Amino acid sequence: MSAPHEKTPQDDGHESEPEMLEADEVGEEVNVDDEDMPMDSDDENEEINLQNDSVAYFDAHKDSVFAIAQHPVHPTLIATGGSEGDADDAPGKGYLLSTAAAASRPVLPASFSGDAAQPQSTELQFIYPIDGHTDSINALAFTLPKGDFLVSGGMDGKLRVHALRVNSPTAEAASVQIKFIAEAQEVPEVNWIAACPSPKYPNTIAIGASDNSVWVYTIDIAAGGGNPANCLQLVQTYWLHQAPVTAGAWTPDGNFLCTVSEDASLYVWDVWGEAAAAGLVESNGQTTVSLTAEDQRFVVEGGLYSVAVDPKGTLVAVGGAGGAIRIVSLPRLASSAQAGKGGKSKSASDVVGGGQILAALQTASDSIEALSFTTAAGGPGQISTLLAAGSVDGSVTVFDAGRRFAVRRSLVGAHEEFSVVKVEFVKNSWLLTTCGMDGVVRRWDLRAQDGGLVKEWKGHRGDGEGGGVLGFVQGETGERVVTAGDDGVVLVFEA
Repeated sequence: MSAPHEKTPQDDGHESEPEMLEADEVGEEVNVDDEDMPMDSDDENEEINLQNDSVAYFDAHKDSVFAIAQHPVHPTLIATGGSEGDADDAPGKGYLLSTAAAASRPVLPASFSGDAAQPQSTELQFIYPIDGHTDSINALAFTLPKGDFLVSGGMDGKLRVHALRVNSPTAEAASVQIKFIAEAQEVPEVNWIAACPSPKYPNTIAIGASDNSVWVYTIDIAAGGGNPANCLQLVQTYWLHQAPVTAGAWTPDGNFLCTVSEDASLYVWDVWGEAAAAGLVESNGQTTVSLTAEDQRFVVEGGLYSVAVDPKGTLVAVGGAGGAIRIVSLPRLASSAQAGKGGKSKSASDVVGGGQILAALQTASDSIEALSFTTAAGGPGQISTLLAAGSVDGSVTVFDAGRRFAVRRSLVGAHEEFSVVKVEFVKNSWLLTTCGMDGVVRRWDLRAQDGGLVKEWKGHRGDGEGGGVLGFVQGETGERVVTAGDDGVVLVFEA
């Protein structure tokens, strides 16, 4: 689930303004494959070691689990989505479940308690089935800030809304009430759903679609005349992309929505008119930043497939084909009534436009499918802004924004030769969690002088055997990681 970078002369701190960079400045390169134990190549004596590090599992899915989401207030509530089978006409299917029943593993090994048997993983039961999709569910989101609604999006183009109420702070299954209330079907396929984080605009979501469109809805039963079936209130639709919209991310304040597409374009949408009020909207009246393949400084042949915004909302990173990454500045808004330091009122000079290409990076050999920012404390008074990028070539690269996006750590073969599907920092920390099509979840400590691998969780099929990890959630603390498996299994791992 996605550290601010200081880029203006007025900003304090140790970070300097990033510039256009040929990323050949590597802080440390770690070849993970070189650290592996050699394998016996004798096929006649081959042994298959089945390892399951999970504390709990859920296996009701009949096919791949494509989507996973975590409740923002009650992190034990998990929604999963996928397909009801591998047939072409198999409907979509999802589940709401609670991981509260998953027992923690003892700190000491089993041999200390006299029971050397491998600890058993807890089987989880679902609370509610997510039905109504005629094709796979491939996007899920709980609305912010309180998780009042669960929204599912499918390859059938349907957007379905479920109202959710939790009557206990511990969110046991019996305390959860959920029901379907509304749906919309305006697009051929829903590619992703992103919940708006602004408390000014609660229960707002954005979706990106296969028909090149972006839609923003607010879920408001009162605005629908009190009829839940009319709760999906359309806020905006955008049609500037010329190919399927592959990824989207809100700025932390929820003012802007950043989207990318297979046509290699980036648009930053002024959803609520904040940029227009500050005089920063572009001539189309919709965007505050527009970058396309027509700009040779920005062009990424083959398209863009990932996007992330730093926690201060000053930068957006986009990743795409061939390992290309572009770093772009975002607008900075300031209200005339907002007081600055020393009680001084902020003026129009504090309003800064965005769209400057700050860095062009390329270290991986294949497409960048996952990006994540963090802001982490270093020495006294030092804050580092890091960007992690996961590639189809199996590598993970970490860039330091304070050093003009120089490479801080290169994890070659982080997931062997298999695609990295997701990278995500534990909030405000140096800990990075990654997953890939090798079926393994790994956690890295980027402060470490060695390879930095501090944890590895196995249990999913992988290695090209109809498996892999297609996503995970880890809350704000990273204490538990819940995965979505291509093998149809959801696993709960404990850090």
